[in-house]
Amino acid sequence: MNSQRQSMIKEKIKECLREKFRVHEPETNYMPFHYRLLGKDRMALYSFIHSINTKFGISFYEPVAIALAKDRFKIVDTQVKPGNKISFDAHLQIQSIMNGLSTAEREPNKSLEIQEIKEVCTSGKLEHIKLTNVDVWLETNEDELFLIDFKTVKPNKSDFQKFKRTLLEWSAAELARNPNGVVNAIIGIPYNPYEPEPYQRWTLKGMFDLEHDILIAEELWDFIGGEGTYANLLDAFEQAGIELRDEIDEYFRQFS
Repeated sequence: MNSQRQSMIKEKIKECLREKFRVHEPETNYMPFHYRLLGKDRMALYSFIHSINTKFGISFYEPVAIALAKDRFKIVDTQVKPGNKISFDAHLQIQSIMNGLSTAEREPNKSLEIQEIKEVCTSGKLEHIKLTNVDVWLETNEDELFLIDFKTVKPNKSDFQKFKRTLLEWSAAELARNPNGVVNAIIGIPYNPYEPEPYQRWTLKGMFDLEHDILIAEELWDFIGGEGTYANLLDAFEQAGIELRDEIDEYFRQFS
């Protein structure tokens, strides 16, 4: 990432934080013991951090990802509605895949799963389906699609089946629109909370093809923005925080 691009990303981060300050409303629950022990300003900071943690994807990751990807992809967008139709046979095939993964009768294999769906993507009646929006939609000059679903760094194991089904249904819906298309539906995990130890991928094993369904930390950001992006992105966040320190202090001073 050259200095001009890093400066642009830093300004995007600052813009995102200022917008968060503008719209954030601290929790109004009356907590007299907490206030007296910690102070209203610290409780306001806690509320703000909690809000950021729960909505960091929409507030920061997605707009930053879009800014990074614009130089590398033909089409870049966020919160995109995917196709809304899946063939009847593709629906059955997805259920068969999910059943096999859930009972460990089959191993996750993204290329095989997509091939199985592709073979039936227009077979049978096309049925309407309501799918979640794609967090980050990327399309290359060769019309290859990358549909990224940003997730928390420690996803709940109980949600894994839902996440996997989403990836398969996104793929089926886009293949129903373009049977000859190349579709890559991916879970994006923005950083590794276990650093410096490797990400505990074993928690995802059994439901996901770990080499092709998941991009984590450096893998994710370097894919979106090019080699070295992750390290530069961390620097950009740090610089943005330094430059906004007075504004941050001023924002929380109102709660003193």
